[in-house]
Amino acid sequence: MGKNIKYIFITGGVTSSLGKGIVAASLGVLLKDQGFKVTIQKFDPYLNVDPGTMNPYEHGEVFVTDDGSETDLDLGHYERFIDQSLSKANNITSGMVFSEVLKKERRGDYLGSTVQIIPHVTNEIKKRITKPLENADFDFVITEVGGTVGDIESLPFLESIRQFQSQNKANSIHIHLTLVPYLKTSGEFKTKPTQHSVKELRTIGITSDIIICRSEIPFQTDIKEKIALFCDVNVESVIACPDAQSIYEVPLLMKDENLHKEVLEKLNLPVKTPQLTEWKAYVAAIQNTNQEQITISIVGKYTELSDAYLSVVEALKHAAAANNSHCNIQWINSEELLESNVNEFLKTAQGILIPGGFGDRGIDGKLLASKYARENNIPFLGLCLGMHVALIDFARHVLNLKEAHSTEFNYSTEHPVIDYLPQQKELTEKGGTMRLGSYPCSVKTNSKLFELYGENNINERHRHRYEFNNTYKTLFEDAGMVFSGTSPDGELVEVIEFPKHPFFMACQFHPELKSRPYKSHPLFKGLIKQALEQKKSNIDYRLKEKSLK
Repeated sequence: MGKNIKYIFITGGVTSSLGKGIVAASLGVLLKDQGFKVTIQKFDPYLNVDPGTMNPYEHGEVFVTDDGSETDLDLGHYERFIDQSLSKANNITSGMVFSEVLKKERRGDYLGSTVQIIPHVTNEIKKRITKPLENADFDFVITEVGGTVGDIESLPFLESIRQFQSQNKANSIHIHLTLVPYLKTSGEFKTKPTQHSVKELRTIGITSDIIICRSEIPFQTDIKEKIALFCDVNVESVIACPDAQSIYEVPLLMKDENLHKEVLEKLNLPVKTPQLTEWKAYVAAIQNTNQEQITISIVGKYTELSDAYLSVVEALKHAAAANNSHCNIQWINSEELLESNVNEFLKTAQGILIPGGFGDRGIDGKLLASKYARENNIPFLGLCLGMHVALIDFARHVLNLKEAHSTEFNYSTEHPVIDYLPQQKELTEKGGTMRLGSYPCSVKTNSKLFELYGENNINERHRHRYEFNNTYKTLFEDAGMVFSGTSPDGELVEVIEFPKHPFFMACQFHPELKSRPYKSHPLFKGLIKQALEQKKSNIDYRLKEKSLK
């Protein structure tokens, strides 16, 4: 398809959290299905260099790419939908842009010029639009702009896009996502917010080519006609996007609305009928109400904010679909878990998962959850901090090292079974300084890990500062713990498992980051499979007992 690269810009209006990331990812799915090579990037207007130091309450999950970039959670949606690993070139923030401009100014790169938003900042942003193309060949670059049109902080990005589109008229289009509210009291859809949002874009010189309208329920053609009339687009260019039960239905909704056709025709490209074979099969699987139900308890400290564990939730959904089942998630706030109530909280859990995290808040509850899973043969999976918790629990209650802990939580602990990475001890800055990105892991052949992956060498993504302290390795092994995954030199423990338990596994990395809708991650798939098998065994046992009475 040559080097005639096409650029699609997606902005949002009226309100945030309309789902620009899902729309961008869904468009990527449709274009890939047409045979095009697609990449998607996110422009975030905040001044943080990246979200790595931001509180999950502020920003939700931090998604980590193979090259070690801490990025917006929308990149997780992009990767899961288009089944493609992204990089640092795919997430740009105002902080990155301004930092680079100021570095150049300090070096004298601008030759004494007065450094201004236009042209210096906008030129830097325009460079980032094409950055994903430096080391890869793509037909489409889809760029989502965070925030809402009218926000002060997003203006440099919108001005950059205006300039870029002006310079690349034949190869650029603009999609605007907006809200069409439904007023129940009057039984009417209101188009005025959309009209004002499109007008706001026009005031800065950007004309919408396609308008995607988010709504609570579907609306009729006359609403499309009204929006088309007042916003100067064809009726076919007004795309309805009502609420869906699952984000994975959105590509199919967009196909039915012919979004792909509108995009390709506006860019003078051929249009084929989308097949979306694998996508349809996955959506059919998650919509199947007759599937076996399985309950997995996620024990964490941000349980009232599921976005903090977004990739974990999606990975569980993928794994459940791969096992022809449906996963019900039971959120357990680890701060509320006590010895006196742990059984009450976890007695219905058919699997227990402890996700990653930082800080000592809620650690005691997580330790209780690990102990409960281990002692009651409940399938267990620990991720990053979850592995630390499992090791501390094992050290205290199996090895009888009562004071065992992590130096993250108790720097002077008598038994630091979890300790700082050696190279982390001298660091003073927080941002971007952890062990980040994809690292190789060697898998022990005779292990549950090998059974799940089916290979001896794997690569997984990391985000942490602390590791297992090898001083205690022999003690753990003598008590039955197996270190089934390590760094290739054997120095760093990557995966632990306890063969005396049906499924007790934990890993230092974040497997959830590589799970895909129809390519479930082996560890999550294994967790769900074991939980289903034990559920069936328990039912069979109870039926047998009943028949004997």
